Amino acid sequence: MPKVRTNRVKYPEGWELIEPTLRELDGKMREAELDPHDGKRKCEALWPIFKITHQKSRYVYDLYYRRSEISKELYEFCLDQGYGDRNLIAKWKKPGYERLCCLRCIQPRDHNFGTTCVCRVPKHLREEKVVECVHCGCGGCASGD
Repeated sequence: MPKVRTNRVKYPEGWELIEPTLRELDGKMREAELDPHDGKRKCEALWPIFKITHQKSRYVYDLYYRRSEISKELYEFCLDQGYGDRNLIAKWKKPGYERLCCLRCIQPRDHNFGTTCVCRVPKHLREEKVVECVHCGCGGCASGD
């Protein structure tokens, strides 16, 4: 007789503490995905999704690296299940990228002249004081701000 496979996921210890927040952020993500984008530019329709993804990743990062409230096993579980962006968190650990909003803002191939996004420029060096990133809607994520 063949084994019956189940789709049960074993949740690590401590999951019940962070589950409500992650479920709430998942609900916000569903609302953002279903939100009508009439009258918005094509790129503006994705901004709420980028912001919620950033929130989820920052929540998991803060719990593990800043507050040390979750175990490594739970941290790895959250990243494997898609509750945090592993590459974005890896950038946050490097100096100068502590406040990075999304990975597209540092990819030179997505910008004119092979540079980074305008949101990565510190506020005191900007010509225009109010700037919104075209990719994610960020108002400024330079570490010196």
